[in-house]
Amino acid sequence: MTNSNTQNIINPKKVCTKFYLFMIVFSFLSTEVYSEWNTRDYMKREHSLLKPYQGSGITVPNWDFMGSTIVTDKYVRLTPDLQSKSGSIWNSLPCYINNWELQVQFKIHGKGKDSLHGDGMAIWYTRERMKHGPVFGNKDLFEGLAVIIDTYSNHNGEHNHQHPYISSMINNGSLQYDHDRDGTHTELAGCEVKVRNLPTETHVLIRYTGNTLTVMTDLEDKAVWKPCFSVDGVELPTGYYFGFSAATGDLSDNHEILAVRLYEVDSDDPNEALKDRSNIIPNAKIFSPPREHIEDTKSPSWSGLKIFFIVLFVIILIAALIVGGVWYWEYQQTQSHKTFY
Repeated sequence: MTNSNTQNIINPKKVCTKFYLFMIVFSFLSTEVYSEWNTRDYMKREHSLLKPYQGSGITVPNWDFMGSTIVTDKYVRLTPDLQSKSGSIWNSLPCYINNWELQVQFKIHGKGKDSLHGDGMAIWYTRERMKHGPVFGNKDLFEGLAVIIDTYSNHNGEHNHQHPYISSMINNGSLQYDHDRDGTHTELAGCEVKVRNLPTETHVLIRYTGNTLTVMTDLEDKAVWKPCFSVDGVELPTGYYFGFSAATGDLSDNHEILAVRLYEVDSDDPNEALKDRSNIIPNAKIFSPPREHIEDTKSPSWSGLKIFFIVLFVIILIAALIVGGVWYWEYQQTQSHKTFY
């Protein structure tokens, strides 16, 4: 009887050992599943930009740059923290991948505080490349996709969001980007991003699969993506070029690209990769409702030098009026005395 009871008693050590072995096997299988899923994405080096950036001389293989852009071994600086600068860097090879994911590591920083900085940068997938223009250093009326990181608010009415702000725009070549409205009348969607002067490097992910455009961010450099927005019904062709541009105006910032990685992504639809998308005209079914534009009735901003000269002119004018008034009063007094005598 005693032996029977002893055999029926559960040994805690054996249970713990079996549980531990089970967790090891489960963890291994889980890792295998994750690894198998992860290998479905293939990085395309011809469309990627990785350290060290310096090629032979001042060239970067598969990339061309223009404007104020400078290339170092650690970063590609599109603009320095100076006024009225613009620069861009463009992939020299068109992308013929139907489903892709673009991961961009970047940094925006400068001496300006509060709202005294600008203007921002943009990530492009367009038919034309190396076309300087007014839209964050690239041409207006473009054909393709723009993901804009706008750091300065130009809109005079009330905002439903704060800046810096990420937004996206699909253009077939007929839409004009309106800086005065911060592009809200052509915006697909957007989200707020506090990307300036962060102690860590910042990341943005742009994913295009099955006519769905998704944008995510990692602002803490923790390899954890936070959703920004996702829009269905977006049609983009193949054969366009990836590029990056930035611009400054009266306000400025350093805009730097640290790394670019493009992945080919397998679609859930096996026929998706076989579709011919080369002749698609860029279009989107949904746009965000535009905000009403309010004309700027405020006085223009003046620099300290302008204010100094204006104040100096007013002081001189007042002094001249006082001197003139005293002279006129003395003259009148002299004339009065002559008349009396």
